[in-house]
Amino acid sequence: MVTEAKLALEDGTIIKGEGFGFETVKTGEVVFATGMTGYVESLTDPSYKGQILMVTYPLQGNYGISQKWFQSDGIKAEGFIVREENLQPSHNLSEKSISDFLGEYEIPGISGVDTRALTIKIRKYGTMKGALSTEEIGDQELIELARDQPSIEEIDLVDKVCVDKPKIFGENYKYTVAVVDCGIKKNSVDALLRREVGVVLVPYDTKFREILDYGPDALLVSSGPGDPTRVNESIDTVKKLSERLPICGICLGQQIISLAFNAKIYKMKFGHRGINQPVKDLDTGKVSITSQNHGFAIEPSSIEDIPLRITQTNLNDGTVEGIEHKELPIAAVQYHPEAGPGPHDTDNNFDKIVKMMKEY
Repeated sequence: MVTEAKLALEDGTIIKGEGFGFETVKTGEVVFATGMTGYVESLTDPSYKGQILMVTYPLQGNYGISQKWFQSDGIKAEGFIVREENLQPSHNLSEKSISDFLGEYEIPGISGVDTRALTIKIRKYGTMKGALSTEEIGDQELIELARDQPSIEEIDLVDKVCVDKPKIFGENYKYTVAVVDCGIKKNSVDALLRREVGVVLVPYDTKFREILDYGPDALLVSSGPGDPTRVNESIDTVKKLSERLPICGICLGQQIISLAFNAKIYKMKFGHRGINQPVKDLDTGKVSITSQNHGFAIEPSSIEDIPLRITQTNLNDGTVEGIEHKELPIAAVQYHPEAGPGPHDTDNNFDKIVKMMKEY
């Protein structure tokens, strides 16, 4: 039996389609991501917490679901918008359909949506608050739910996706990185373990003295969801440890490091989400295709009078994609070098972390 699903936007738009996944109503910021593959990795990426994810590639679910592709312990996005849901997935690792996957984590999906038109709308007007329903509800009530929810800048999301107590991986390795978990992806931990670097994963609000008790050789501030200006505890940690450890950051981590040195952050019109963002290294001139998922960025002019410099920029819109400290061993990138999903052009960023740690 086909159930009707509806998506309401804060501007009063109602989009109708077919429901799949779980029968419920969810709210969130409606965002789009580009890329032909990677729906499992995207849905389980903690950076999508608080957001209803729309994918621009029209067919989703065609290769099913495997836990091997998870980037966390389950779906973190609030809802899923697609042009077409594939009902017969085909892959040797597939364990279930996309609808069963959403149902397992009580997440609603809507298919039959003109995702091209909705993407154009978001690009023109910017991300909007939305409400997605796969159960019976009036249009006006759904619109009010979309409008009345707090904006993404008003919600603390990091504490909803980080670990609640420290976790240790690779205890016998010579070097150890303390990771401030703001919503880290599994691929980031795996990338360090492949390089025989141990990982101490700590909650985002862990005090700097507790981190030092583990005797780490470096600090990594992870990716994660929401507005970085709300993650005051992690910003303070970077300030306290900036002259005691090499520090690296990924995505939200770059923004947190920048804020620790008094840079300014702004909310982007519709952000970068997908696996095809071109980034240029300003020192080498090399261009890499990167995986990205962020809606906030560093204000370039705010870097001019602080001890940071811009090392990489986005070739599509000139946004800041990499920074480093002018004197201290501190560096960060805005994209996701661990991929998941996406190309692996920038995987060598983890080699740079190891090199920085060994040379310090």
